[in-house]
Amino acid sequence: MKASIRVFRFCVPVVLALWGSIASAAAPCTADKEECMRSVALAGSSRGLVYSTYSLDERNDTITRALIVVHGAGRNADNYFRSGVAAAFLANALDNTIVIAPRFASSGATCKDSLAPGEVSWTCSGNVWRIGGSATGNDALTSFDFADEILRKVARKNIFPNLKQIVFAGHSAGGQFVSRYVMANQVHDQLGVPVTYVIANPSSYAYFDGNRPVAAGGVVPFADAANCTNYDRWPYGMQHRTGYVARLSEDQLKKQLLARPATYMVGELDTLPIAGFDSSCPAMAQGQHRLARGKAYTDYIKANYGANPAFMIIPLCGHNARCMFTADNALPVLFPKQ
Repeated sequence: MKASIRVFRFCVPVVLALWGSIASAAAPCTADKEECMRSVALAGSSRGLVYSTYSLDERNDTITRALIVVHGAGRNADNYFRSGVAAAFLANALDNTIVIAPRFASSGATCKDSLAPGEVSWTCSGNVWRIGGSATGNDALTSFDFADEILRKVARKNIFPNLKQIVFAGHSAGGQFVSRYVMANQVHDQLGVPVTYVIANPSSYAYFDGNRPVAAGGVVPFADAANCTNYDRWPYGMQHRTGYVARLSEDQLKKQLLARPATYMVGELDTLPIAGFDSSCPAMAQGQHRLARGKAYTDYIKANYGANPAFMIIPLCGHNARCMFTADNALPVLFPKQ
């Protein structure tokens, strides 16, 4: 009897400890701190960092969906991670969804992000990271390569055997990123898991010809081409493409954009030139504000190329990722039924 009691006293703490460990491992990490930051190995010895609700390298049978959220020009992946987590909470999807927010850091004369050892960096000036440009000091590694590696990690069957869908979303500069990545990425058809794309409130899009929208509706040959000579250059058009996108032909980019499922979201109130609004000549050729540009671009690819993207206006939202991604009509897009 005494032996039995001793065994019982020994076993109970062990079982409770094991159960606590299992419960802790199963809980999503929701803090925008280092405890939720994971590493993604890239070419050479470099690596990218992401915030993630679950480990990218430990087997997890409960995950059936992945939501990847790309930050804006402020490179505030921590804030976008919180927005993704908030959306997952509202959709009652925290337990079966891995939320990932990559960080496209920049450390240099203009932007001074603090880099982790070996962390890849992109120049702060221009559009480099948001259009698939090369990393600082490494022309062979682009921001789209980083995104490819995230998708490959998430799609591994030995880690997430029950994953059924991946949603790749971006807002503002992140929306610019996703709007180009959807047409350019070379892993979409290799993952074995369906991927959908959500493009929210970008300042510009990549057109396939010299037509641009007019106030009366529709698109016509751009009338001010003589005074806006770069209106059709990448990232606004197909000319002089650089980085990852230069690896593909224009026909490939067009074919991929038309074949891949995408939803374009714009805020009903995103009509002001705020928060990094692109007021350059080639951007203004696409419309007076982000709302008009989003509507014009989706109409353009539907009418001219037979594309069938979804287009949504999010009520009462301006240029705000939290408002956009947690809106009632956005949640079913970010967390589709399975």
